[in-house]
Amino acid sequence: MLIENRKAHFNYEFLETMNAGIELFGYEVKSLRAKLGSLEGSHVIVRGNEVFLVGAYIPAYQPKNVAKGFDERRNRKLLVTKKEIHDLAGSEGKKGLTIVPISVYNKGRKIKVDIAIARGKKKFDKRETIKKREVERDIRREMNR
Repeated sequence: MLIENRKAHFNYEFLETMNAGIELFGYEVKSLRAKLGSLEGSHVIVRGNEVFLVGAYIPAYQPKNVAKGFDERRNRKLLVTKKEIHDLAGSEGKKGLTIVPISVYNKGRKIKVDIAIARGKKKFDKRETIKKREVERDIRREMNR
């Protein structure tokens, strides 16, 4: 696991997950392998027959050795099949659903992104998640004693 979007697990309920390749520059790949970057606040959009990761922060590995116009939050193209593009486009159009990146990881020499079709949690769902987490933590504490 190179980078993870922990807020997504708290803010969204995942309905379906899939993985995709990502189009990156070499210095962005080196940066991700050094575990630099963040997926917080990012999402996935479908435009035409292409899928893009929007708002992800992936800095250059060596900022001094990069072209002047480099943007760390640029839109990055995701590599998915036509069937997956069709599924994502259909779910993006439905009310209340969004597509969020969950994590970026290595698969051999390739860099992959886990994405999920998700529905936003309500405030009471978030409170319930916090309660469950605290109860589990207390149980683990008692078991260790």
